[in-house]
Amino acid sequence: MKRPTLRTIAGAVAMAALLAGAASANAATRGAPTLPSRDGDLARDFSAVDRNTVWNQVDKIKLNFPTYHTEGLAITPDHLFLSSVQIIEPTQKYPSPVGGYDRTPGRGLGHLFVMDRQGHLQKDITLGEGDMYHPGGISYDGTNVWVPVAQYRPNSSAIIYRVNAQTLGVTKQFEVKDHIGGIVLDQTTGHLVGNSWGSRRFYDWTLQGQQVRTWDNPSFFTDHQDCQYVPSAKMICGGITNLPQTPTAGGSNGTYELGGLTMIDLRSHNILREVPFQKWSTAGHVMTRNPVKMSARGNQLTLWAAPDNGDEGNGTELFTYQATVQR
Repeated sequence: MKRPTLRTIAGAVAMAALLAGAASANAATRGAPTLPSRDGDLARDFSAVDRNTVWNQVDKIKLNFPTYHTEGLAITPDHLFLSSVQIIEPTQKYPSPVGGYDRTPGRGLGHLFVMDRQGHLQKDITLGEGDMYHPGGISYDGTNVWVPVAQYRPNSSAIIYRVNAQTLGVTKQFEVKDHIGGIVLDQTTGHLVGNSWGSRRFYDWTLQGQQVRTWDNPSFFTDHQDCQYVPSAKMICGGITNLPQTPTAGGSNGTYELGGLTMIDLRSHNILREVPFQKWSTAGHVMTRNPVKMSARGNQLTLWAAPDNGDEGNGTELFTYQATVQR
């Protein structure tokens, strides 16, 4: 069997995203809600994933440019987008809170790397203002790539950016008075859904930044890192939790990375499916540590992940996994 290349797979998922979401994304950009559609292959296939699902690595490419600390991934017909934070001065914890913050702001640069489908860098878009330099998880709606850029500390602030996937034009959409670590466009309402530090809280905004509702995350399995919209009115998020080991394995100094994938209903806010994903990178990180995206065709799921930072292991590598499920 011929092994699929990243270019072939990326083109297929990007086209699927366009066919499934372009009309609703365009309507959403104009601020008009759209009618819900039936569940597609991705929602149905992911509902069949469990701990026994066999995931096979089918591709891996090394990104040959400085990637720093990777955060989010988006795949479009022409490009791969990778968000990343470059730390210039790390944050430092305060002995006690100062001005409502538990740590200093630090200093850094926010990057949105634009690549061709072979992973070659085409453009480096810098995003952020002042203390807001930390891009989070990103998503593609068929027209735009949405990017939150926040302070690198909880209970802070963030800017929501819209980047045209074809022209690469950047629009500052609105600001939020909280750290936002991930975002998707709900294509049934035209609203944006974001999550706070550690994904402990979710927000629903209009495209003008008006807050519609908030709700607490009912799950403590993982902290969501990178999410995507799933027809209809759902989202899938990859995440990670660092758990302490037994005393003989180092205790709290020898943490274990538990990775997982979660599908959330954007109407009821219920967890519809939650499964571990324990595949490991070259540097020893769990695959769902940061950038994660999925697609489905028939009963075959494809997952992309880029868990390693630029200065770890073999640098940042983009992995591709596939699984066949029985609905």
